[in-house]
Amino acid sequence: MSKKLFVILNIFLLILFFPLSCLANYSNYIWSSNKDITALTSSNISKEYIDDSSNPLKLDCESAILIEQTTGKVLYSSNSHEKLRPASVTKVMSILLIMDAIKSGKINYDTQIPCSENAASMGGSQIWLDTTETLSVNDMLKAICVVSANDCVVAMAEYIGGTEEGFVKMMNDKAKSLGMNDTTFKNCHGIDEDGHETSSYDISIMSKELLNNYPQITKYTTIWNDSLRNGKSELVNTNKLVHNYKGCTGLKTGSTSQALFNLSASATRDNLSLIAVVMKAPTSKLRFSCTSSLLDYGFSNFSFSKLADKGNFVQTISVSKGTTSYTNAVFEDDCGALIAKGHDSNIDKIISINNDISAPVFKGDVIGSVSFKLDGEIIDTVNLVSDNNIPKFNIFSMNKKVFSNWFYLLRK
Repeated sequence: MSKKLFVILNIFLLILFFPLSCLANYSNYIWSSNKDITALTSSNISKEYIDDSSNPLKLDCESAILIEQTTGKVLYSSNSHEKLRPASVTKVMSILLIMDAIKSGKINYDTQIPCSENAASMGGSQIWLDTTETLSVNDMLKAICVVSANDCVVAMAEYIGGTEEGFVKMMNDKAKSLGMNDTTFKNCHGIDEDGHETSSYDISIMSKELLNNYPQITKYTTIWNDSLRNGKSELVNTNKLVHNYKGCTGLKTGSTSQALFNLSASATRDNLSLIAVVMKAPTSKLRFSCTSSLLDYGFSNFSFSKLADKGNFVQTISVSKGTTSYTNAVFEDDCGALIAKGHDSNIDKIISINNDISAPVFKGDVIGSVSFKLDGEIIDTVNLVSDNNIPKFNIFSMNKKVFSNWFYLLRK
């Protein structure tokens, strides 16, 4: 018997008997659902500075909090749920809603915003808008973020919400959806008004939401000085940390005679992003020094360790009953963990692969997970997913492969 005839006969037998063996051994495989991975925090982080009833850093302010921006993990807090007047830090929520409106397509950066009598009549910080002019959303954001312009934020509120009252309702609805339980907004600018109150904890929540969802806002919040109206209106940032604190990315100052001096400040160093909030500091100088102390504490004691990059290869995984016998397992998402400094050298990686992976496998299907352990405790977990499709091996795919091999053999 010739070699070619022997090969053809074996192929014929494979075609005849393979489907029966598939039916005999077939078992259903239920894929795990995708998991929303959020970076976790090392349990090694000291609890000393998150006792809300104490103030070990001896900050000279009524309320304060420090959080890690990505996860919202509280690193330090003091009276963080005390309800106080926020002054112009209120505008963090106003800016968040402006960015939401841009994202939804309701407005864009070039949209021209008119000035009403109401907006023009605002006191406090302003750029002296009048009812004969319009400014682009881009210029409005610049004025709001850099010099805390009350007239600009009211003009934006009226344009987006129909009325200032309509916009304030949107602010309160957003606050509720974010879990800001200490907050009631009465206006969009922060000028003192009875019942207009929030907490440093809630301010950290809305600051995190703004920075995580719209990192492009730092294009405005990091401006030190600039101008509008063809250079006729000079702008100098009210947040002095932008100029003199390394890594500062914003965010918003606020002060009135009743609120005293408030600040929500953000900064990033070596992939660690922090948000520090100080409320009711006696002076502007103390507002900045307290906030700097919080940020210094965070950067001195913590680091953010990147553990996985989305799409990176982990290992090859066997697949049964498929047109291909393997697939590549890759990380489903980025992941990382906030770790107390000095505890980052003992991170172990534990790979878990689902049992008996059978075709069909689709790109993005969860096929396992990787857990990262620090000193024996899991600090983060990320799913492993297939990076390609593996169809189930059936009579049609088998015949296609057989005829392909047959044609190849006959050509030789």
